[in-house]
Amino acid sequence: MQNIFKQIKGDKAIWAIVALLAIFSFMPVYSAASNLANIGNTNTFSLLVKHFMHLLLGFVIMFGVHKIPYKYFRGLSMVMIPIVFVLLLVTMLQGTTIDGANASRWIQIPIVNMSFQTSTLAAVVLMVYVARYLSKIKDKEVSFKESLLPLWGPVFLVLILILPANFSTTAIIFTMIMMLAFIGGYPIKYLLIIVGTGLLALTMFVLVAKAFPDAMPNRVDTWMSRIENFTNDGDTEADYQIEKAKIAIATGEIKGLGPGKSIQKNFLPQSSSDFIFAIIIEEYGLIGGVFILILYLWFLFRVVVVSHKSDTIFGRLLVLGVGLPIVFQALINMAVAVELFPVTGQTLPLISSGGTSIWMTCLSIGIILSVSAKREELKEKEDAEDNPLAILSEAI
Repeated sequence: MQNIFKQIKGDKAIWAIVALLAIFSFMPVYSAASNLANIGNTNTFSLLVKHFMHLLLGFVIMFGVHKIPYKYFRGLSMVMIPIVFVLLLVTMLQGTTIDGANASRWIQIPIVNMSFQTSTLAAVVLMVYVARYLSKIKDKEVSFKESLLPLWGPVFLVLILILPANFSTTAIIFTMIMMLAFIGGYPIKYLLIIVGTGLLALTMFVLVAKAFPDAMPNRVDTWMSRIENFTNDGDTEADYQIEKAKIAIATGEIKGLGPGKSIQKNFLPQSSSDFIFAIIIEEYGLIGGVFILILYLWFLFRVVVVSHKSDTIFGRLLVLGVGLPIVFQALINMAVAVELFPVTGQTLPLISSGGTSIWMTCLSIGIILSVSAKREELKEKEDAEDNPLAILSEAI
């Protein structure tokens, strides 16, 4: 066991936060899975085992990635960008529905017979790519024309491929890239041009989709209805989900009903994924909800600390680029459950069931830990150089 802990590098607080979130996830997922078990003619234990396997593979990914020196991610992002293009294109062209669900978000992995949401991989790769470019032009005079193709060309191409099937993910990625570019010192006047271009492109897309509804059936109507339901009283599935989520939260009160005693899990269609935060509050009360919120805010604090301590500009931007979206997604998921935000379909990182979300979150955390591990390595060398006894012992 000691040998295993010796292999774990990087920020120990982040390791602890990830472990706490993963451990805590089992009870609400197991409880909420009863609804899926009834629909899918299976049992809750098998769904719990599936969640455990997803987390186990996620931790393997995180452990393996954190062992890779983060400087290599700079080059890997260049290699992965064209691969992501191809994956997104294949995903978009494979069809509109599978078993009644939108299939333009997932790609089927052969042999293992598993689905994979390519947009989540694209988000991580894109953030690393943007961090690489921003670190390269830091403290340099770069014109908008010079940065247009190398920086914004891949960004808009990826977003265009994701947008038809997943507006919320597109909006989150775009927002995070704007934030990272601002932090990275990209000129504000250029950012305003990009934001304006993005809004114009979105408007054109909506108009084209409205003019040719057969090309993208129901997608734009779904986005519009979610926004309308958020601002007005409606009678749709999204409105139904929000209503049940609010009932669950109100029922939980301060202490909650207790583990496994949720009632609304039997009525919420996405109780183990999109609306798991409502189930957590119903079973563990306001205390459980605040505990989860504190864990994510603690994670945000450690991300900022690791970024600040990084020895390179690329390391600082890389940590923020892959770390901030995790916290942002968590806050959006919570905001949807308490009706502070329209329904988006975003999961609660490391707690909601679902393989792709867990794996890509662990990939991002592995990158953060890689940056942190490099800082620890440099600090150990500095301490050894300042310690004459350590130098003497090495000589002997």
